[in-house]
Amino acid sequence: MTRWRSRVTDTSTQANGSAEATAAAATDEHQDELVGQEADESTESGSAELEKLRAERDEYLEQLRRTLADFANYKRRNEQERAVVRQFANRDLLLQIIDVQDDFQRAIGAIPEDQRENGWVSGTAMIERKLNAVLERAGITQLDALGQPFDPALHEAVASDPGSSGEQVVEVFRNGYKLGDQVLRAAMVRTGDKPVA
Repeated sequence: MTRWRSRVTDTSTQANGSAEATAAAATDEHQDELVGQEADESTESGSAELEKLRAERDEYLEQLRRTLADFANYKRRNEQERAVVRQFANRDLLLQIIDVQDDFQRAIGAIPEDQRENGWVSGTAMIERKLNAVLERAGITQLDALGQPFDPALHEAVASDPGSSGEQVVEVFRNGYKLGDQVLRAAMVRTGDKPVA
């Protein structure tokens, strides 16, 4: 009987062992299925997350491109504004230099012919030429007014021949100047009729 019990015990132990092994195998298969499902779910969620990150990246790149374009436009506008400010800041100084240039031209024009060979006269003429070169380097050009049709944008008529139509500039009292394309100072002129040919 004891043998029989030990056999039964062995058999039941074996049965229990094989049941446990079967249960363990089933548990392993179930765990493998769960891991596979989790992997599929994580792949799907990873793919969705990756798409979301790509969309964010594209949005940031687009914002960066717009910002760079805005900055380039800002720099260009800033340079243009600085150039305009420099030009207008120099305008007052250039007008004062032009007044000095006018004085030199009047002084040289008033020198008697017999005095033109004096050293001080040639020195004064040299100073006037240097001043004229400074004005040219600054972009200032003298308006050619004498004999031109009268233009109120370029000429300031301070006198007119009696009975004339005032269509043409017949005398220049003070030269006019342009700074680039803008009139710096209008020429002071006398108007009259065109000469008859």
